[in-house]
Amino acid sequence: MPNSTDNLIIITGGPGSGKSALVDALAAAGFDTAPEGGRALIRQQVRIGGTAHLDVDRFAELGLSWDLRSYDWALTRTGPVFFDHGLPGVPAFYTMAGRPVPAHVDTAARLCAYRRMVFVAPPWRAIYRNDDERRQTWPEALAVHRAVREVYPRYGYQLVELPRVSVPERVEFVLRQLA
Repeated sequence: MPNSTDNLIIITGGPGSGKSALVDALAAAGFDTAPEGGRALIRQQVRIGGTAHLDVDRFAELGLSWDLRSYDWALTRTGPVFFDHGLPGVPAFYTMAGRPVPAHVDTAARLCAYRRMVFVAPPWRAIYRNDDERRQTWPEALAVHRAVREVYPRYGYQLVELPRVSVPERVEFVLRQLA
């Protein structure tokens, strides 16, 4: 029996805001999780000498494929699945880039439903760090956050801001909100 879309829970926000640490902690607590595609796609492209991560449209298409695969996998699970981003993040990516959202991307974001309550990690300068895959500047991280806050409600999602607290406290916050 397919998983309920109410069990598909998105954690989103800009880079370096603690999303992945939260999703990792939820995985360690025994929950199913769907990791962020962006970092993996960058690693893959660098490893093979590809350049899709340098092109908005090609990178977005790879991200869309990753997110569709994660969504389909999550539907085969029997309980909550926490996503490090979700399909509405692809239209947000286009919005942040100042580009129109292609019709098929919009369709995917509309057809693939998640729990309507989406957790958004706010920009948090104290924990923001660059690394080999996260090369965005702080202003770019803020732009991603603004795009997420703009786009997710267009798809019918209610954003719940995560507090700027420790990872275990964020886990407790999320689980309390879902109870």
